[in-house]
Amino acid sequence: MTTKRLFLTVMPWLLLVVIGLLTAWLRYGFIEPPALAHSCDDGNTSASCSMRTFIVLGFNTYSFGIAALVITALAFVRKNIAIAWLAAALGIFAIIMYCYYAGAMALLVGCLRWVNLQKFGMPTPGDQNRDSNRQVQAQP
Repeated sequence: MTTKRLFLTVMPWLLLVVIGLLTAWLRYGFIEPPALAHSCDDGNTSASCSMRTFIVLGFNTYSFGIAALVITALAFVRKNIAIAWLAAALGIFAIIMYCYYAGAMALLVGCLRWVNLQKFGMPTPGDQNRDSNRQVQAQP
């Protein structure tokens, strides 16, 4: 496997980990601190309070879990690796943002679909010296 091919295979997985870390920061560093919650309770209409309210409404209404399941269903219908990756990413986001069941299902199915679609682009070990390059091997 070439370096470029390895990079293209591994990079989306690392990006998935980065999305998980950013979502964890969003939950524990932006949503849950009591100081920010109390400053937004006083009728503050700043951009950060509006974003915090939008995120809180999103997980209170289970919208993140529903969105993750919709994208996961779309990943079943379409054979697109980007949609499968998006289902896994939304699954991680939903798990961390309190939508455990739907997020876990989206993460599992999205990753399985993603791996299944990723394997079709990789050569199998038996294909390296087959008829494709027409090289004749000497008998030992």
